[in-house]
Amino acid sequence: MTTFTNADILLPADADMEKWAVVACDQYTSEPDYWKETAGISAGAPSAYNFILPEVYLEDSDVSDRISKIQSSMKAALDKGVFKEYKNAMIYLERVQDDGKVRAGLVGCIDLEDYDYRKGSVSPVRATEATVIERIPPRIAVRRGAELELPHIMILIDDAEGKVIEPLAAKSASFEKVYDFRLMQKGGSARGWLVPEKEQADILAALDELADIGKFNTKYSLNEKSPLVFAMGDGNHSLATAKEFYEQLKKANPDKDMTNHPARYALAEIVNLHSDALKFEAIHRLVYDVDCEKLLAELTKALGTSETEVSDQYTICSCNGVEKKLYIHNKTSNLSVGSLQNFLDGYIKENGGKIDYIHGADTVKSLAEKHSGLSFVLPDMDKSQLFPTVIKDGALPRKTFSMGHAEDKRFYIEARKITE
Repeated sequence: MTTFTNADILLPADADMEKWAVVACDQYTSEPDYWKETAGISAGAPSAYNFILPEVYLEDSDVSDRISKIQSSMKAALDKGVFKEYKNAMIYLERVQDDGKVRAGLVGCIDLEDYDYRKGSVSPVRATEATVIERIPPRIAVRRGAELELPHIMILIDDAEGKVIEPLAAKSASFEKVYDFRLMQKGGSARGWLVPEKEQADILAALDELADIGKFNTKYSLNEKSPLVFAMGDGNHSLATAKEFYEQLKKANPDKDMTNHPARYALAEIVNLHSDALKFEAIHRLVYDVDCEKLLAELTKALGTSETEVSDQYTICSCNGVEKKLYIHNKTSNLSVGSLQNFLDGYIKENGGKIDYIHGADTVKSLAEKHSGLSFVLPDMDKSQLFPTVIKDGALPRKTFSMGHAEDKRFYIEARKITE
């Protein structure tokens, strides 16, 4: 298995790690106060906050200035020797969530030659939900001219027997520990160890088993020619950005051997789908700057919704303080979220308005009141259906599920150079 490999990983040589690590940039997109507080906590200290563009600021007029500042901050950090480099490294990490549950993961590199985010892909690494192409250009603007990448990418493996990551827990006491600290803003804590060469070989052998096409087809009762080994969990658009940037780089340098170029790879964390700490939760919809009554009337007409006639697809809608459970009968997708999203996409395209994707039912309801909009609370997806659904049907509707609450998302800790 060469799709996932070790990497030359950078970690701060001497920093207050609680100020260094910040949550994924695609969180708290409707809560600018969270990011203002993060900026305040990290101010004046070495921090990953200086190297990322929180999506809450994507539509601000100064976004170009922010991107330039990010790129100059990366260069300055490298020039000042902020980082210590660990060559050919994998990092075994344990993320202790705020609820006390431990999520084990493994940080290394994904070969972008083995990744295709398009629907219907048969690559070893695949998107689990639709990729919004419009979200990639501003991310490429950050990556183009950047010397570093910091990942919030989390990729899932379907390892029911726990052969890849789980054996490291019993051995970690003998590994070199490289970090152990509290995470800001109710993020819990994180601790990480370097994985020795022998254990790296064991990991790759276990991944080889997951990639064995005979075992793969038996496992899922299929007759495929190419196995799905790595399914995107979080950071789909970040990995898609890395892929697009790499493809653009190849096109711009047709005579150059890109085999070992750093941009061919992307730093990521892999996590076992079967981790007890990993819970799939629905991502809810916040819709505002719309005529609520008109939208609900069109929704009823398009999806044949009913408050009394039960269906296996539904959403709980709140508007002007009134909450209704709407059963969907005119289904346009195999999932409730897909039928709703298809309608909302068409309605907003024709009538205008804005849509945001929110973690937490209470949060989306309160934001709907704040914005005089509507909230749509959706049912959770059973995580055991992820791999079979992606294999058989392709990518799910975008923002179908979230792996835990916003504060439990991956924090930026490790970094890697992406320039020669």
